[in-house]
Amino acid sequence: MIVVNSVSGLRGKLDTLKPSLLGFVPTMGALHEGHISLAARAKKDCPVMVVSIYVNPTQFNDKEDLKNYPRTIQSDIRLLKKHLRKNDIVFIPDDREIYPEPGTRKFSFGSLDRVMEALHRPGHFNGVAQVVSRLFEIVKPDIAYFGLKDFQQVAVIKSLVRQLSMKVRIEACPIIRESDGLAMSSRNRLLEPDIRRRAPVIRRTLIKAAEMINTKDIGGIRDYVKKTIELEKDFEVEYFEIADDEKLIPVSDRSEMKRDKRYYGCIAVRAGRIRLIDNIEITLA
Repeated sequence: MIVVNSVSGLRGKLDTLKPSLLGFVPTMGALHEGHISLAARAKKDCPVMVVSIYVNPTQFNDKEDLKNYPRTIQSDIRLLKKHLRKNDIVFIPDDREIYPEPGTRKFSFGSLDRVMEALHRPGHFNGVAQVVSRLFEIVKPDIAYFGLKDFQQVAVIKSLVRQLSMKVRIEACPIIRESDGLAMSSRNRLLEPDIRRRAPVIRRTLIKAAEMINTKDIGGIRDYVKKTIELEKDFEVEYFEIADDEKLIPVSDRSEMKRDKRYYGCIAVRAGRIRLIDNIEITLA
C-alpha cells in the first residue's frame, strides 16, 4: 500500500494510477474490524481504494471528547498493511491539508438536523458535512463506504451528496459486532473494564425492543429500553427512538408506521464516561 500525507501527493498517485473505479473509506483512525469490513467491501468492488485517517475537529462539540479520541496511527498502518493491496492508498492528512482555510460552510439537512444525534450534539452534522464534502472534493471517489452503526450520519451524507450533486455512490454497510454483541467502535477501547463487560446490555435490549413492536405501544417500548439499560450502574439512555430510514422522523404510535418503509430503533447511551450508539431494524409482522 501507499501512504501519503498531502493532498498533492494523493492526487499525484491517483493521476498515475488512473483507476477505472475508485473506492473510498473515510475513517478517524483507531481502526477495528468494522473499518476493515468496509475496506474489504471496497476491495471487492474497486481496483483501487483510498482509506483516510483524520480526526476532524469540526464535528466535535465537546473539546474533551476531541482531546480524548483515540489516536493510534502506527497500529492503524500495521493493520491496513495486512488488508490493502500495493496500489491502495492510505491518506493521513493534518488540519492544514483538510482546512487550508477555516471550515465555515453551513449546511441544512431538514428533519435530519432536528432529531436524535443532532439534538444531543449541536453542530455535529455540519462538521461531518464539512469534512466529508472536503474529502470527496480531494479524493473524487466513485463509491464511498460507511458503516450503519452511524445510522443518522449515513442519512446526512446521502443528503449532502444530493444537495451538492456529487457523483459518488454511498454504500451503507452492516454493523460489525464484538462476539458479545456490542457494536464495534473506536470508543470501545476507552470503556472501563467493568463498563465494557456490561455494555452488551444495549444490544440485548434493542433485540427485545424490536420483538415488542407488534404487542406493545411505542411509549411502552421506550420506557422498557430506558428502564432496562439504566438498571446497570453508570448507564444512562440519552435517547431511544423508532424512526424511518430516510427522514428519520421518530414515530410516537405504531399506527404511524407504513409497511412500505423501513424503520430502525436508534439509541445513544452514556456508559460511564463514554457515549455509545447503536441501532436495530424494526419490522411490523
